[in-house]
Amino acid sequence: MMHLVLLGTAGCHLCEQAEEIIRECLPNDYDSVIELIDIAEQEHWQAQYAIRIPVLYHPATKKELAWPFAQADVHTFIHSL
Repeated sequence: MMHLVLLGTAGCHLCEQAEEIIRECLPNDYDSVIELIDIAEQEHWQAQYAIRIPVLYHPATKKELAWPFAQADVHTFIHSL
């Protein structure tokens, strides 16, 4: 199973757009989990990501894909994992 994290904040329209792009890139039968993390809940996340969100993060490899990204970028990111 692939575990992906989308770092963002509540009410962030770019974060909502990013989530939609990511979900469109993953087939329904794809064995993956997308965890949504609100960076406002932790100071260290805020300090690191405040001006970079939304960020797609793969915890196992520590790879990141920062906004702006399109479907092609997400596909490339996923296939690089």
